Amino acid sequence: MTATPTLSFASRPAKLPESRRGWNGQFIDTDEVSKRGYWEPLEGNVCNLYRMLSNQEAIRSITRAMIDSTGNLEPIVEMWPDRMAPIVRNTPAGRELANVRWGLPSSSQALFQAATKRADSLRKKGRDVDFQELLKMEPDGGTTNVRNVESRHWKRWQGVEFRCVVPFTAFAEPDPASKLEGGRTPNAWFAANPDCPLMFFAGFWVPQWQSVRKIKEGLVTADLYGFLTTEPNAIMAPIHEKAMPVVLSNEDEIETWLTAPWEEARALQRPLPNDKLVQLPVELAVA
Repeated sequence: MTATPTLSFASRPAKLPESRRGWNGQFIDTDEVSKRGYWEPLEGNVCNLYRMLSNQEAIRSITRAMIDSTGNLEPIVEMWPDRMAPIVRNTPAGRELANVRWGLPSSSQALFQAATKRADSLRKKGRDVDFQELLKMEPDGGTTNVRNVESRHWKRWQGVEFRCVVPFTAFAEPDPASKLEGGRTPNAWFAANPDCPLMFFAGFWVPQWQSVRKIKEGLVTADLYGFLTTEPNAIMAPIHEKAMPVVLSNEDEIETWLTAPWEEARALQRPLPNDKLVQLPVELAVA
């Protein structure tokens, strides 16, 4: 009898490089929107930075992915919104490990509100506005994570054909309590334990969605993904009191998320048990 693989394949490098890059504020969370020419994060935003230092063999083994279209999958020290990252998804040909763009389609209501604000701003400057064209070309940087899975916008993607799991080894949240006066807000990093073993977010993916991600790109068609959030556990709450990602902690939960009827899979949208998450010491969390 073959032993069931465990969720502990990744190892951290001796030292991670110091990053000077930052999120440009182009992405939003759930069903909220703000606009000053770009998308902006609002209070409910959670987990817009993670890392994935494991390997594709471990990912395939745990998720039973039979197809791998990622090529040579390199470790990702920093994964930011709107970039390509590995997910495991259901496809007609079988379970696939694939690189997909991070940021699900935002709701039509959010885009309408954003286009309305843009139109109002242009009219104040005396410019003529074709609102339908403006709405069509309104940039949508993507919704990185989903809380209200029963909303009309998200219900269409509840089926197993749109579910995915997102591999990671640690995720970050800004820690306001650690901010120095006049400086940036440092990140607090979280993982299963200090060795940062492989774990998985529960997610949705959407095939071949046409939208304007960035004005300079124009209309593009891409596969998109994002992951679910839920109430924070006791480890997460001191840093982010409103939410944390939905983490699948074992192979059975991964299989349930990828195959079970919605009502059964929906029950996995709950906080990770406190004993399955740690905040990494500063020396292990440089990013």
